[in-house]
Amino acid sequence: MALEHAILVSLSERAGSGYELTRRFEKSIGLFWSATHQQIYRVLKRMEEAGWVAVDVVAQSGRPDKKVYTVSDAGQAELVRWLAEPDPSAGPVELAVKIRGATFGDPAMVAEEIVRHRAAHAERLDVYRQIEKRDFPSPAGLHGRHLHQYLVLRGGIRVEEGQVEWFDEVLAALHHPKDA
Repeated sequence: MALEHAILVSLSERAGSGYELTRRFEKSIGLFWSATHQQIYRVLKRMEEAGWVAVDVVAQSGRPDKKVYTVSDAGQAELVRWLAEPDPSAGPVELAVKIRGATFGDPAMVAEEIVRHRAAHAERLDVYRQIEKRDFPSPAGLHGRHLHQYLVLRGGIRVEEGQVEWFDEVLAALHHPKDA
């Protein structure tokens, strides 16, 4: 995923200036996606050149004019395309942005992507648990190198358990949305 897609999701939620977008990133998407003020402005310029965003210049008294960005039809089409595009290498951040933006595309396609990632993480979890059972049947007696290997494996197990649980939660919510 490019920063462009995270910006498209944010601007789809609410139009704004580069400054406002930066502040929103710091409070929401920025909790898991890091982007500097300069990066956001550079990307907004590229997005404007690509026709993905429209710019409305608002005159301000005593201050420079403010550029307010909105998602154009081309930007909406790109967002819909990206949301539906399978990405086997997507990590949790990319998936979180897709989930956040699901309403601007086809939520069923996003759910399919989550199902694929859940299956891959569940498979990895099974492998890790088999290794644990085979190589570390009595973890209480481990020390030194073997203990350290076991601790790393346990970290992997915990990460995969967390991913699978989160995917299950997302899928349950996407398949049974609450009435707003």
